[in-house]
Amino acid sequence: MGTEQLKELKRLQKENDRLHRAVSDLTLDKLILSEAARGIPLTGSRLELSMRGF
Repeated sequence: MGTEQLKELKRLQKENDRLHRAVSDLTLDKLILSEAARGIPLTGSRLELSMRGF
């Protein structure tokens, strides 16, 4: 594998990690909003995560 291919691979891996975090954040946001809409209070680890901005 050449130098340019390795650089591209690293760039794609970094982008993939960023996208995985974005999907994770949006999934948690969706869970929090759906539970709030149903009137389920946040407790425990979900409350801690929401207070941290995750």
